[in-house]
Amino acid sequence: MHDRRPSHDHADHHANPPRGLVFVDRSARRLACEGRPDVGAGAAIRPRRGFALPAWTRAVMHVCVVCAFLLVTGIVHAQAPKLPKLTLAGPSAAVSNALIHMVDSGALNDLAEVVEFVPWRDPDQLRVMALDGRADVLAMPTNVAANLYNRGAKLQLINVSTWGVLWLVSRDPALKSLADLRGKELAMPFRGDMPDIVLQLLAEQQGLDVRKDLQLRYVASPVDAMQLLVMRRVDHALLAEPAASMALRKTGSFPLSVIAPELHRSVDLQQEWGRVFARAARIPQAGIAVMGALRERPELVARIEAEYARSLAWCKDNAEACGKAVAARIDLLSPEAVTDSIAVSQLEAVSVADARAELEFMFGKLVAKNPALVGGKLPDEGFYAGATKP
Repeated sequence: MHDRRPSHDHADHHANPPRGLVFVDRSARRLACEGRPDVGAGAAIRPRRGFALPAWTRAVMHVCVVCAFLLVTGIVHAQAPKLPKLTLAGPSAAVSNALIHMVDSGALNDLAEVVEFVPWRDPDQLRVMALDGRADVLAMPTNVAANLYNRGAKLQLINVSTWGVLWLVSRDPALKSLADLRGKELAMPFRGDMPDIVLQLLAEQQGLDVRKDLQLRYVASPVDAMQLLVMRRVDHALLAEPAASMALRKTGSFPLSVIAPELHRSVDLQQEWGRVFARAARIPQAGIAVMGALRERPELVARIEAEYARSLAWCKDNAEACGKAVAARIDLLSPEAVTDSIAVSQLEAVSVADARAELEFMFGKLVAKNPALVGGKLPDEGFYAGATKP
């Protein structure tokens, strides 16, 4: 007779496996492969609460999601509409050279349908443009930028590019210091703004009272001061480049050489600044600021800052071509004078983050003298928020 073993149903077979036979749960083996220390092959079976994808599958899906996100956002960015217009504005001074080259070279044409340069004549017009939102990028003296910011203008300074353009130009070749100006008349552009402020700070550090010891004749712009000097209406003027180079050019050219005096660069105010304050012989005089809604577009701000630096470098390497381009945009200037001015000016595009210490030193001097010069107080962190690190 054949030995008959008792039969077992399927459930009993799993609950009581035959002797010598090990029942292995496939899900336990999978979990063990995933590194679960508490579950392994041969472990007791536990109820499964849900279906879990293998680790490698989840990793692949994660990579796919990230790639899809980058692809979609890249397409959206690439298809972002151009601005209808991008207006760059600046004075008839060295800080505008790079802005003009940016427009002429088409450096920002992919950002806007129209990119234009608009000159401003004096600080009053500058303030109107800033407060009324008539420009997107404004070149301006740094103290004016701080003043406007503290008065509620929507701006962020993003660089300082003008570090040395102020000169005393005189008919007297013996004039070597500010002390030599005692009792003399001096043509001064922009009353209460950068040239006037710098002269007053330097004079006071040397014991001069500008109201008593100097005769200041205020005029609307450096070009106006230059014209007074050339036409023998004054013997001394404080000029910003390229007006100083233009005065020297005009006195050596026909027909003005018949009536104009011989002029001399007498005092370099940057050297005086370094000597008087025991600092580097440079002054953070002017830079560019982004205005209004443009401040909320960091990718555009970074692009503008980079293009400005590139254009400034081009102007320094191609002074003659830059002079012609600037004179074509600003009628008051001559190509030769702009070319000459580039050779004698301290021009370097420094991010506002890197220029901050020097700005705050100068602003501190202005607050101590007259807080109204910078809008009543030192500008806060928001003023420097346009800064980018190279």
